[in-house]
Amino acid sequence: MAKRLAAAEKEVLVEVVRFTQKNGLRGCDGGWKDFLARNDRKFGASVSDPRKRTRDVLLAFLQTFSKDFQKYFGKLVKRHKERSAVQQYMTDFPDEVSPEQKLVQLTAEHPEYRKHYCFPSYQEGWKVLRIGEVSSLMSSSAMLAIDCEMVLCNDGTEAVVRVCVVDDKLKAKLDILVNPLKTIADYRTHITGVSKKDLEGVTSSLVDVQKSLKRMLSKGNILIGHSLHRDLCALKIDYSQVIDTAYIFKYANLPTTASPSLNSLCKATLGYSVREEGEPHNCLKDAEAAMNLVLAKLKNGFNDPIEIAASSVIESDVAKLLAHRIPVYLPCQELCKIFSGNPNIDDKIDSRIRGEFYSTCISFNDLDEVEKAFEELDGQKTKDSGGRLQKHVLLKRDNGDVVSFYVRKMVYDSWPKQLEVPKKRPEPAEDPEPNKEHAEEVQQKKKRSNFVRDTEDPEPKKRPEPTKDPEPKKDHAEGVWQKKKRSKKHTNKENVSVVE
Repeated sequence: MAKRLAAAEKEVLVEVVRFTQKNGLRGCDGGWKDFLARNDRKFGASVSDPRKRTRDVLLAFLQTFSKDFQKYFGKLVKRHKERSAVQQYMTDFPDEVSPEQKLVQLTAEHPEYRKHYCFPSYQEGWKVLRIGEVSSLMSSSAMLAIDCEMVLCNDGTEAVVRVCVVDDKLKAKLDILVNPLKTIADYRTHITGVSKKDLEGVTSSLVDVQKSLKRMLSKGNILIGHSLHRDLCALKIDYSQVIDTAYIFKYANLPTTASPSLNSLCKATLGYSVREEGEPHNCLKDAEAAMNLVLAKLKNGFNDPIEIAASSVIESDVAKLLAHRIPVYLPCQELCKIFSGNPNIDDKIDSRIRGEFYSTCISFNDLDEVEKAFEELDGQKTKDSGGRLQKHVLLKRDNGDVVSFYVRKMVYDSWPKQLEVPKKRPEPAEDPEPNKEHAEEVQQKKKRSNFVRDTEDPEPKKRPEPTKDPEPKKDHAEGVWQKKKRSKKHTNKENVSVVE
């Protein structure tokens, strides 16, 4: 495994280092920034983006970890090679790739995939399932859909209490209650449909479920689920042959960071609800619904964006605001300055960088805190392209610079009648004392903007036609002839210089 890590390309090592950052892993020299501060006397931790560091520095950091961790890093390298091999195979042999496998790839290309499907499978109790040979995998179309119900335990963790698996014929392959083997603090019966009485005498454990799933997925079968990463985390299974039904559709009125509920997605695509409002989840029906969504996608395409009902944002996104079009040079933690309450900033922004800007979510304790924080923001209200309320806000930094960006609600709201929707985004306020570099950059942008407007004039003015002299003077005619002669001679010189 150490040899595999040592032979990895730089882009792979960058991914592994980011994995250590996300999970707070530390070697003998501490975390990534600690390592840079100790070993780089010139820059220290000021240049902490792994992409801006050399391959030797990345490798040296990863080698500060124990042998067990390096063995796990080797598995990450192998996983990355498998993913690259799949992408290459799909490019070289597109006709040999099954439609089901194309949905697996569509899931992997979603901007939120690497954030949610980068599992801490180095921890005790996790199982990493292999996918098999790429060539045989790409033609595979066998699918299974899964859904789990989880309870809250006394130690603050979630534990699986029911697992259901169905095949593409909607036949149940697994429907089992699971004993979490630790004290349960909240059965969440109103959601899970599972009570204390239901678990009496249950002896099946998580390990038993893992063995069953390993057997079902041994031939590289595709696993389907809605927000499937949540189920895999609860099951402690790391598997890459997945289709996430939250990722394979396009939404006309949701941001890329938000996902519709399974119920709302079924309403929009299948025309029916999985459950009535207030009704507890049915694990088996949810697994069937996820399978039906994939079957409908395969049959009907659904390539155009679909409209999701206004109340469809999942519960975890309700207590959030989305900040977007944030300049990349602004650290996300500085955003806390403009919000009231107790905001928590999502600093995992690598997958949401778009050119010179990025977006991130600000989480609050509840919806009331979100509403208060949004209303107290000083900025002009507008609507985004999906119809959500947002504000254009300004943030004054400690160095005096003023930065502008947008803060948007994750849920829909009534639109005040007296509020006029501006046709264009308001221009950000200029810094009264911009530094020299910033002033030069603004000037260059203005020049480019003027050039574009000049070159894209839809109705350019025509030059007036010159009046023809019926009897041109002889001196004038000779002068025109001499100019043409000189121009032709100059052109010949340029052509000669190019050839030389």
